[in-house]
Amino acid sequence: MMITTNSVCDAKGLACPMPIVKTKKAMNNLEAGGVLEVQATDKGSTADLKAWAESTGHQYLGTVEEGMVLKHYLRKASVEDQQEQIHEKIITNEMLLKKIEAKKNTIILDVRERAEYAFNHIPTAISFPIGELEQRLEELDKEAELFVICRTGSRSDLAAQKLTAAGFKEVINVLPGMNQWSGPSQESIQK
Repeated sequence: MMITTNSVCDAKGLACPMPIVKTKKAMNNLEAGGVLEVQATDKGSTADLKAWAESTGHQYLGTVEEGMVLKHYLRKASVEDQQEQIHEKIITNEMLLKKIEAKKNTIILDVRERAEYAFNHIPTAISFPIGELEQRLEELDKEAELFVICRTGSRSDLAAQKLTAAGFKEVINVLPGMNQWSGPSQESIQK
């Protein structure tokens, strides 16, 4: 089946957050209802683009894998639908680090893909990929204070919104996320 698009965005060879940055620019040039094909090689781009599309009101249509290239398809929302949501409760990396150092009972959910988590994560963080969030909600205490982190704050913002909508009381998005984390970190790669 041939997918008809209005525009193609080349994000091959770029890592997070650049596929999102290029996608935002390409979407600005589309008419409402137009379909954009985003070509990327970053495996994390699928989760990133899904999260970005959902938070901005655009429609993530799907992804087709052709060799090393992921072709993501997004439909531009109308102006009325297009309002990027920002979770109201946030904390900075530095403030989270102080809580960790003070040995506060901090539950940190790392919503990046497992591969991202494996190479670098906060030692006490739990790997909770955003794609698994809805299936794993029963693992979490709805009354607990949950700190949600990703690479740049986009996926964690969406995850925080979903957790709040599911009835979790204290959900805090960590900004700017792991791309600027200066506290202790570790990897869990088996060598």
